[in-house]
Amino acid sequence: MKDSIVVIVKPEYMPEQSELGNYIFVYHVHIRNMSEQPVQLLARKWLITDADGHTTEVQGEGVIGEQPIIQPQAEHRYSSFSVLKTPVGCMQGSYQMQAEDGTLFDAVIPTFTLAVTGMLQ
Repeated sequence: MKDSIVVIVKPEYMPEQSELGNYIFVYHVHIRNMSEQPVQLLARKWLITDADGHTTEVQGEGVIGEQPIIQPQAEHRYSSFSVLKTPVGCMQGSYQMQAEDGTLFDAVIPTFTLAVTGMLQ
């Protein structure tokens, strides 16, 4: 089941909300259910690592206060944000999902880079 969930994340640096020592990044998430049955996103786990190697773990129910049910061949989208102490970092994680038949599984959120515009050219 886990291979039937495709997660794509598009990060965006927010210079107008950032200041030295607090770099704000918005990330737009697209979760696509490629399976033949509905799945529900129950929980999330993020590992957020800055350029100094400091890692923060964030866990909780759902995403942005929701536990969406994603129909077969459908997509759920949401946006959230992260604050780093360095101008470059990365995030990765997983979503705990439950299929309609009761199967629990983790869908991988691939590692993506957070970087101030122009830092990694």
